[in-house]
Amino acid sequence: MLRKKIISAVIIFFFTISSFPLQAESAPAVTTLPTNEGIVVSSIDTTGYTYIELANGGKTFWIAAPLTKVKNGDHLRFVESMSMHNFTSKTLNRTFDRLIFVTSTQVKVNP
Repeated sequence: MLRKKIISAVIIFFFTISSFPLQAESAPAVTTLPTNEGIVVSSIDTTGYTYIELANGGKTFWIAAPLTKVKNGDHLRFVESMSMHNFTSKTLNRTFDRLIFVTSTQVKVNP
């Protein structure tokens, strides 16, 4: 009788631990995209330009594009024209540490 209880307990123990995952879940990895891409964090439309804050690889940066319709979360690809440090936008009354001027943008559609 004791032997049957021990065998039953061992079977239940192994059945129970086999239902647990072998690896612990980890935090989602930060996605690093090509340097001419990013995920839209925010955007500001002005006369002639859209300033777009993008995230890529855990870092954020700003681009200035011809008027562009984007929404937060869009995956954006751009063609860089030039980059300026300490650029002051008189329209926004704001200085950007670094601003990338781009000639075109494309919202990338993920399959």
